[in-house]
Amino acid sequence: MNREETLDGLRRSPKVDVCVIGGGINGISVFRELALQGINVLLVEKHDYCSGASAALSRMVHGGLRYLENGEFKLVQESLAERDRLLRNAPHYVAPLPTTVPIFDIFSGLGNGLVRFLGLTRRPSRRGALAIKAGLSIYDFLTRKRAMMPPHQFRGRYTTLAKWPALHPQIRSSATYYDAWVSHPERLGIELLADGLAAGREARALNHAEISRSDTGQHVIRDDIGGSLVAIEPKLIINATGGWIDITNSTLLKPDDRPGNLMGGTKGSHLIIDNAALYDALAGHMIYYENEDGRICILFPYLGKVLVGSTDIRVENPEAVRCEADERDYILQSLSFVLPDVVIRPEEISYQFSGVRPLPSSTDSFTGRIPRDHFCTVVEAADGGPSVLCMIGGKWTTFRSFGELAADLALQRLGRERRISTADRAIGGGRRFPLDRAAWIAQTSAEIGITATRMAALFSRYGTEAEAIASFIATGPDEVMPHPDYSTRELLFLIRNEAAERLDDVLLRRTTLAITGNLSLQMMDAVLDLLAAEKAWIPAQRAAERSRFLTLLRERHGVDETTLFERNDQRSMECEPTTKSG
Repeated sequence: MNREETLDGLRRSPKVDVCVIGGGINGISVFRELALQGINVLLVEKHDYCSGASAALSRMVHGGLRYLENGEFKLVQESLAERDRLLRNAPHYVAPLPTTVPIFDIFSGLGNGLVRFLGLTRRPSRRGALAIKAGLSIYDFLTRKRAMMPPHQFRGRYTTLAKWPALHPQIRSSATYYDAWVSHPERLGIELLADGLAAGREARALNHAEISRSDTGQHVIRDDIGGSLVAIEPKLIINATGGWIDITNSTLLKPDDRPGNLMGGTKGSHLIIDNAALYDALAGHMIYYENEDGRICILFPYLGKVLVGSTDIRVENPEAVRCEADERDYILQSLSFVLPDVVIRPEEISYQFSGVRPLPSSTDSFTGRIPRDHFCTVVEAADGGPSVLCMIGGKWTTFRSFGELAADLALQRLGRERRISTADRAIGGGRRFPLDRAAWIAQTSAEIGITATRMAALFSRYGTEAEAIASFIATGPDEVMPHPDYSTRELLFLIRNEAAERLDDVLLRRTTLAITGNLSLQMMDAVLDLLAAEKAWIPAQRAAERSRFLTLLRERHGVDETTLFERNDQRSMECEPTTKSG
């Protein structure tokens, strides 16, 4: 069902059981849950799917070791269970991540950790070996029945520096445990969405569309692509807009019905760094370390580069978040503390991103103490209009269980029963995932008729969904793009089948070209030409889209047109594509 068919269907039949507002990972999760139960459900996203906080996570899939200090044992246990489910259900995107904690003291943090746990202090503090040992022992205990990854281990100073010689020389010891990381979180969101849409014609979704309540009490969708208006009649609304929840409620509810501030999000910023010495210094591990002020930072290999973060700053306007200069300085300072001999030049920061953590409203002076758990609250409309179920809080790792919680509450209000569980349901390219990847690639490439090298590249990006994309590629004339790992028909498949309406939809979320620093000006223009042709844009529309994307890339991600132009030359020196793909 394409965009126009979805809009036409709503014009003919405006009644829907549930309207989910917000196409981030939590909104998509509850949409999928309801769609699989046969509910008439509509998802509406103002921008693109997974374009807000769900595109700005630390790329970690974890239990939340530091949340133990807040006494959030239930959250940590739930997060670890969901982490292990993702390792099973999405093995194409989620993988184990060995994580090493540099330790500078033995007893530090025990007393402060206790009073922090009791709520008697809000200050962060250094954590010594005994405090870290206690936390990791709890971690192992909570996963003992599944035991999907090795238990933690400690190393002494000599052994630690032998493996990580670039670490701060004052290190006393280190501890290594396992969590997980996600390579393509935005793509996983798209696959969850596709799973919901495949459930039946009563499951529909629109990105680049806004919903509001008119003066007459109608709920009206504005299509930001075509400009049309469509009225709908939902029985229940689920507000899954994260940091935008209070803003969204102001457009859905009369002033007297609004519940006041529910959200109090904080901003987290990250850098992607292209530095070989830094990459090598990590030895394949994430370094989970404390800065000198006691705040937790992370540093790990990410798709050939290094991801470093993050900050934790209160924000008022979620639309305006970006990584500011002082945040970048803070992150680099923390990096120079833990790896003092690694020097980062400004031009080696290839990308930056920032997002709002959807935390509940809190007056706590220390943002690290704000609970990371999730819950739902229902706001009733006094005039008999649809109730609004608000999804408060939540972390990326627990999107499935949070979506399940919200869906069960919605089903209860609708008087419907759950018929399908998603706990063990594979996601997208994780379905029928092969034990022998090389054999699967060889067999599939031979059956479809493309090279094994091309098939391997597709498999790394899409898992077993690569089979459908490869089949599409093989059925028509295909040309190598300026970035030779991509071809025209692969990108056409994404544009035609994954609701890509804007240039950033393709380059920032359907692919990893921008975040990995592989986007050149030439590649940008080539993808823009494909998109413009598919959308039948006139030259003025193409020019406006180009200008808008370059502004977004510069202001939000620290990448300017000069940098993209310089990458043209780098790419041409690295390779000279002369053959057709596949």
